[in-house]
Amino acid sequence: MNIELEIQELIMHGFKRGERHQIGAAVQRELTRLLSERALPPRLTTGGVTQKIDAGSFSATPNSADTVGTQLAGAVYRGIAQ
Repeated sequence: MNIELEIQELIMHGFKRGERHQIGAAVQRELTRLLSERALPPRLTTGGVTQKIDAGSFSATPNSADTVGTQLAGAVYRGIAQ
């Protein structure tokens, strides 16, 4: 099954502007892993478009863009699974 997931806007506070590409790449890697290794949430198997996903919040130390991206991807995945 092919899945297309597009995140149009992501608002994060407390991170350096220059880290956005590294965080984005980490989010993409981790979401790819989660969606490949775990059961697909029903929301993704029925087709259609989801306008908004509330990924909630998480605490992160803004010192590792890769770690932040991984945590963010987990939050997005949990939001999709709800």
